[in-house]
Amino acid sequence: MTTSGTGTAAHRAWLLTAGVGATAGVAAGWLLANPAASSWVRALSLCVGATVLGLATLGVMVRDERRPPVAPGDVWRAIAGLGGLWVLAEVVQLVLQAADTTNVPVSRLGVSRFAEYLGSAGAGRIGVAALLCVLVCTLVAALAYRRSAAWPTVPVLVAAALALIARPVTGHMSQQALGSLLDAAHALAAALWFGTLVALALTVRSRGAWARLLPRYSVLAVRCVAVLAATGVVDAAVRLGSVTALVDTGYGRIVLAKTLTLTALLALAWWWRRTWVPAAAAHRVTAEASLRNAVLEVAATSVAFGLAAALATSA
Repeated sequence: MTTSGTGTAAHRAWLLTAGVGATAGVAAGWLLANPAASSWVRALSLCVGATVLGLATLGVMVRDERRPPVAPGDVWRAIAGLGGLWVLAEVVQLVLQAADTTNVPVSRLGVSRFAEYLGSAGAGRIGVAALLCVLVCTLVAALAYRRSAAWPTVPVLVAAALALIARPVTGHMSQQALGSLLDAAHALAAALWFGTLVALALTVRSRGAWARLLPRYSVLAVRCVAVLAATGVVDAAVRLGSVTALVDTGYGRIVLAKTLTLTALLALAWWWRRTWVPAAAAHRVTAEASLRNAVLEVAATSVAFGLAAALATSA
């Protein structure tokens, strides 16, 4: 392996800092409110699920190109591997939610109580539906990779999107007119913004590929940010009801922390759009430099995902 290849692999390994960022976001949520214990696992599930969605999106972006800048096999392999981790996170999340709902420790949950939760509780049935969608993503990707099949990633894109919105669309906003639609749009916008950049960092290996794909991602990111901001403002206004609730309630304090984090991320994204994106498009940035920039933004964005997980599991 060349020195450049070794450096690139090392920089990809730094994507694991997303886990640290998500953990930091959840920890901040615990300091500001009292989210459920499952918020830690939910943060991991959100990050991994968003990456699977982003990989499937990347597959759609390069589908019709004669010489795609990203090898389809790389996309399928990454989806299959991350899909397995996503399945595990969803199962653990279901177990923790069942224990919390039935008010017993995990060690005393038992098969019968767990089965009853999955079959009778609304949250349990929603969790099962999400898990089935994740299993579809994983199995399709594993089969496509094993057969070296040139299949479209659209089925995985749809299944991953359904898994990611399963819980948000049945949350507190579902009681409001168009509330479920707003929450679905919010969740998918965040996942596409984060996950597609992770997908690029995982699979793009040349300066030319960054030059072709980063400007297209930038356009997608701008649209995602617009949707994310609009739906987030409406959601917070409906749930909080007043400005004072931003500091008087745990939920409001997490919303405030998330808003500040997203503001910092928007500033970084604005700077990248003025500097990194045009330079990469003109082939003036090395693949290693683009990867470092992507890793930095991914690590920072994961903090917002941790806060989002804490927010979703707060009373």
